[in-house]
Amino acid sequence: MTIADKVVVITGAGSGIGRAAALHLGALGAKVVLGGRRDGPIAEVAGRIRAEGGAATHLATDVTQAEAVTALVAHAVASFGRLDVMINNAGIAPLSRLDAGKVGDWEAMIDVNLRGVLHGIAAALPAFETGGGHIVNVVSTAGLKIGPAMGLYAATKNAVRTLTEALRQESTTGLRVTEISPGFIATDLGDSMPEGPIKEAMAARMGEIALPPEAVAKAIAYAIDQPPEVEIGSIVIRPTMQD
Repeated sequence: MTIADKVVVITGAGSGIGRAAALHLGALGAKVVLGGRRDGPIAEVAGRIRAEGGAATHLATDVTQAEAVTALVAHAVASFGRLDVMINNAGIAPLSRLDAGKVGDWEAMIDVNLRGVLHGIAAALPAFETGGGHIVNVVSTAGLKIGPAMGLYAATKNAVRTLTEALRQESTTGLRVTEISPGFIATDLGDSMPEGPIKEAMAARMGEIALPPEAVAKAIAYAIDQPPEVEIGSIVIRPTMQD
């Protein structure tokens, strides 16, 4: 089975990388199931895919709630009969220096960026058919090169990178596991950052070098489209001019 007809669940699918991946995979013939906190944006994406001849459905999903992610996977199985790929993409980045002591922001990043991925893994594994399945975790180059104000965000992303490798090593059933590490991508991730010099600096750098989210969507599709015996373990995709 190539991408065509695969059933793919995507969290954080209402904007940015998740939205681009949904549209791209839908155009390639995948049956996409979109999750996101807000119903309106994911409904719009699903409607566009259907209008262009594809197959898509959606369910409002808060990835910080395990039962909500389980319900999203159950919705995929009820709608299309199975689950083939789980893309754990939802993430937030309220960046700050550690000495700012923004404990609430730290907890929110842990809940979305780390627990959200764990909830996706826990929901997807029992739903995969024996001998198959594919987990794709969207990580970040922030976990590869850590700078000021990136500490907690990078920590959550590095934790997901570690989990991804552990899952790969534990798999004995043909499960494929991939981590995608995007660099500066033109998304609305910056909306979760508090106002101030950090947000301004990030926005300026984004405006200078950011890649379109479609570039990451194509990388995700490449990993999914490999034959069952081929696992793409890691893809780093960033602007040529990124440090």
